[in-house]
Amino acid sequence: MSSEKEIKHRLIDKILSSKNETLLARIDQLLESSTSEEDEVTLTEEQKRMLKMSDQDIEEGELISQRELNRDDLEWLREK
Repeated sequence: MSSEKEIKHRLIDKILSSKNETLLARIDQLLESSTSEEDEVTLTEEQKRMLKMSDQDIEEGELISQRELNRDDLEWLREK
């Protein structure tokens, strides 16, 4: 039996080599519409703690705008 990784690689190879637009559109629709429990993300305890900390920052107004973040990034890059 093929492993998940092998199946993914075979599918990718077939998709990349296909010139059948209808087939590719149907594959796209199938993948877009597929929902399963396997697609759910399980968070670690540390990730949950980080999200709680983020919520707390928001509640306390500890925020930075995208504009400020971009400015700080540019300043940081200039220092390098």
